[in-house]
Amino acid sequence: MTGRLEGRAAIVTGGAGGIGSATAALFLAEGAKVAIVDLHDDALRAASDEIAEAGAGEVVAIAADIAREEEAFRAVDEAVQAFGSLDILVNNAGVREYGPLADRPAESWERIIAVNMMGTANCTRAALPHLRRAPDGNIVNVSSTFGVIARTGMGQYDATKAAIVSMTKTVACEEAGHGVRANAVCPGGVLTPYHLKRYAAEGVSRERLEEEQKAVPLMGRWADAREIAWPILWLASPEASFVTAAALMVDGGKSAL
Repeated sequence: MTGRLEGRAAIVTGGAGGIGSATAALFLAEGAKVAIVDLHDDALRAASDEIAEAGAGEVVAIAADIAREEEAFRAVDEAVQAFGSLDILVNNAGVREYGPLADRPAESWERIIAVNMMGTANCTRAALPHLRRAPDGNIVNVSSTFGVIARTGMGQYDATKAAIVSMTKTVACEEAGHGVRANAVCPGGVLTPYHLKRYAAEGVSRERLEEEQKAVPLMGRWADAREIAWPILWLASPEASFVTAAALMVDGGKSAL
């Protein structure tokens, strides 16, 4: 099928790379107008040029620090001014903190909460008045399989992702009367340029990463970013018109182990 999002306007935060840019490109290919929001101008420009090749629709790049309330509201306002409306918000932006919870200082909690939780909350608040006016206004939040199951070493990140699942369900309950749906996707391991760069700095090759991943999810491999973008597209489209308050596991079966 094509044209799932024909004539619709969407915002994708964290749109300059990984899951965000894959989602924006897929939305564009399916007929949407897309605003990508990210922190860095250079990355935004590069991503915008790449995404524009996916379809004939309009792409707008907006640099903003969504952890700051006024910046999140400005980003949404700029997107609405560009497109005249807003139908879909994808809250994908996120940062990571590494280390055991017993060792993590308050400053690191503040950093990750500011982006992962408050950034999501800020963009949601800014977008809701516009989404309520849309025929099928909806929000898709990117959580994580580790917002549902446990692991060691990334407890702060995982706690914020669990909060996003909870926030998604609450927004779904509160906004159902306004006709707005809210759902979450919970990705497993996705081999993005971020991961490749981080592990390369530690001397870990792609081949080693792929070999080690064979023992992690049921499907025995990493996901490609587009494999997360497709479920996001479905949740954002009219095909999921009776789906709200869902947390869809897109983790190759990791959460079943």
